[in-house]
Amino acid sequence: MKKVLVMVALVMVSVIVYAFNDKAETNQSKKEAIGNGKVVVMNKEMFLKDVFDYEKSKKWKYKGDKPAIIDLYADWCGPCRQTAPIMKELAKEYAGKIIIYKVNVDKQKELAALFNATSIPLFVFIPMNGDPQLFRGAADKVTYKKAIDDFLLK
Repeated sequence: MKKVLVMVALVMVSVIVYAFNDKAETNQSKKEAIGNGKVVVMNKEMFLKDVFDYEKSKKWKYKGDKPAIIDLYADWCGPCRQTAPIMKELAKEYAGKIIIYKVNVDKQKELAALFNATSIPLFVFIPMNGDPQLFRGAADKVTYKKAIDDFLLK
């Protein structure tokens, strides 16, 4: 009986620790959304607040103050793992000019459905004005830089 109680207590402590760590990661992501050269982990709440509130409006209206890229990915996806370091480099290079978000399609299914993410990686390039453009599949850094310079920062 003591073993069962100890196991239950350990599970409860683990759940509590996980919950606090998850909240800390969300708060850290909100701080990084300023565009300080890091890729920001995005959830639905952040998307509605910082990008577009699709629950209140059907017509696209970007809420951000800098152009953005949303990287829809999954941890198990090989091409997604190849592009992740490129996005980190681009976030540093374009710090203060653009914001790069990443959305795990397995955890944020509603956001994945919003962009019809049937294949990943899927990149959503969001200019300050106009509609977002989708870029499907992995590419090299030069291709992403060209899209940023020619589409987002034009």
